[in-house]
Amino acid sequence: MTKEELVALAIEARERSYSPYSHFAVGAALLCRDGSVYIGANIENASYPLCMCAERTALYNALLDGKAQEDFLALAVVADTEGPTSPCGACRQVLSELFPPEAPIYMANLSGALQETCVHELLPFAFDGEDL
Repeated sequence: MTKEELVALAIEARERSYSPYSHFAVGAALLCRDGSVYIGANIENASYPLCMCAERTALYNALLDGKAQEDFLALAVVADTEGPTSPCGACRQVLSELFPPEAPIYMANLSGALQETCVHELLPFAFDGEDL
């Protein structure tokens, strides 16, 4: 699967967003080694701390289906932003523990802008289990 195809799936997932408060819909698509793709969309709540981001939704769905870090090949995240959208701090922290550190993360927008990065670039000094 190409990065453009993965981004297209993230755009489709974005349509499932429940974002009545921020009106900021985000979609994500996680590609696994076996070819399976897990999607996610942000889900809001009037109590903002209870919201769930698209990236974590896709990742948690894959983990609940029995996938593990070594199964993940790439992640795409898309929003209606001026430039490519980036995972929030909470998602960066979760990705730093559960997503392969050098696997591509495709940040995109609805206008076709696309930037590739990885966890190490997004969160170079991640807090992890060894810090406990």
